[in-house]
Amino acid sequence: MAKSPMSLDVAQPYYRWGAGEPATADVAPAMRAGEHVPLCVDLDRTFTHTDLLVESFLMLVKKNPLYVFFCFYWLLKGKAYLKSQIASRVSMDVSTLPYNQALLDYLRREKSLGRDLYLCTAANGILAQKVADHSGLFKGVLASSDKINLSGANKVAALIEKFGATGFDYCGDAKADLPVWTHARRAIVVGNKRMASAAAKVNDSVEFFEREGALLRLIVKEMRVYQWVKNLLIFVPLLTSHRFTDVSSILAAVIGFASFSLCASAVYVLNDLLDLDADRRHARKRNRPFASGQLPASLGLGLAAALLLASAGLAILLPAKFALVLAGYFVVTLAYSFALKRQILIDVFTLAALYTTRIVAGGAANVIPLSYWLILFSGLLFLSLAMVKRYTELDGLVRNGKTEVAGRGYLTQDVMILCAFGTASAYAAVLVLALYMNSPEIKMLYQHQQPLWVLFGLILYWVSRVWMFAFRGQMNDDPIVFAIKDRTSLIVICLCVISVMLAI
Repeated sequence: MAKSPMSLDVAQPYYRWGAGEPATADVAPAMRAGEHVPLCVDLDRTFTHTDLLVESFLMLVKKNPLYVFFCFYWLLKGKAYLKSQIASRVSMDVSTLPYNQALLDYLRREKSLGRDLYLCTAANGILAQKVADHSGLFKGVLASSDKINLSGANKVAALIEKFGATGFDYCGDAKADLPVWTHARRAIVVGNKRMASAAAKVNDSVEFFEREGALLRLIVKEMRVYQWVKNLLIFVPLLTSHRFTDVSSILAAVIGFASFSLCASAVYVLNDLLDLDADRRHARKRNRPFASGQLPASLGLGLAAALLLASAGLAILLPAKFALVLAGYFVVTLAYSFALKRQILIDVFTLAALYTTRIVAGGAANVIPLSYWLILFSGLLFLSLAMVKRYTELDGLVRNGKTEVAGRGYLTQDVMILCAFGTASAYAAVLVLALYMNSPEIKMLYQHQQPLWVLFGLILYWVSRVWMFAFRGQMNDDPIVFAIKDRTSLIVICLCVISVMLAI
């Protein structure tokens, strides 16, 4: 079981706004002798680094995409009603949420001095109570019901009714909290310096927890630009059709590459948003920007939409067939994210089809007809690589003594049969290549067939090496990404290209 974030105790400095120096442990707590003012703490993007409404919405949509239409109907009855309907239909494990560790340390110190803490949030009461119960810090919870959205003026009214005017301190993060800070004795701001400055205009006593984040760097990381190397497969039809020196064909392939890459990044964003809970239970994936809370999930929806629009804008510059292939790729990847990746074998066949789709897209970008030989070879090769990826995941679990495979339909004992399927597929791909090199078509396309037998030997060596590394537990990346990072693989790729050009 994953360790609860609440069990971590990471002390970090915070700042009194305008003081310019970190507060020390001796003076940091706002609690002083004789003071019994309660501290009210916001939940979304304050106590946690995420937004529970967005996360619960994503969980609901993942459960059944048709719920999107229900959400529009519920929203017509008010935001509070929407939140209550979503919260009643999802089961959120709050132990995996990305909590604000610096603020947690501060709240623990306040509580140790006898101060009463209250969770005061616009999130629905069902989810807020789960967080409060998990943390064990809060004396009470003020949250949204199915009729009242506890935000802005409603939150101010609730706090004044319970604690009286200026009878509370308040910790929040957003512009919606400015009316609350106006009535609070002390404002505690979690966010950026601009928000702290805004709070200082309505409250004379401001304490500030700066939220880390180089936004552009995090967005680029989330887009997984390094995965764009897979889309270099779009250039394969240029090589096989002998049009790799034609400038217009190269330009079309470059546009296709950019369009496909942006679409792929949009898919990665959506996939990460839908897999937040599973990623937070994964040793490596828990550090992804959305899973860790470094990027808000609400930003992810807008980012995915922007990437898709940019991808579509580039696709318009190419033949309509390319746009159809791109749309098909997007639909299948969504189906993969929602359901197919949890189906044994169907998941690897889908991955193989998505790899092959990149080659089909390259042909569509330049209206290059693709031979059945190329499609058959690609399909079998990528099926083997997809099985390498799944085999590596299962093998890692076996090596760590685990039996559960989160979010997949496999059992750890499937590891050997996957190895058998994958190696068989790899050698079948090499056999297809050998048969192609003895076909009548080869004499019409290549003046010198001998260099192609070098290609045969190189690919046979490479797939064997990939599976050897996987069997040893040394395949830590996606096989395609591994090929770009591995020096031997890069040499093999260069030699393959040279052999084809010599044959031409």
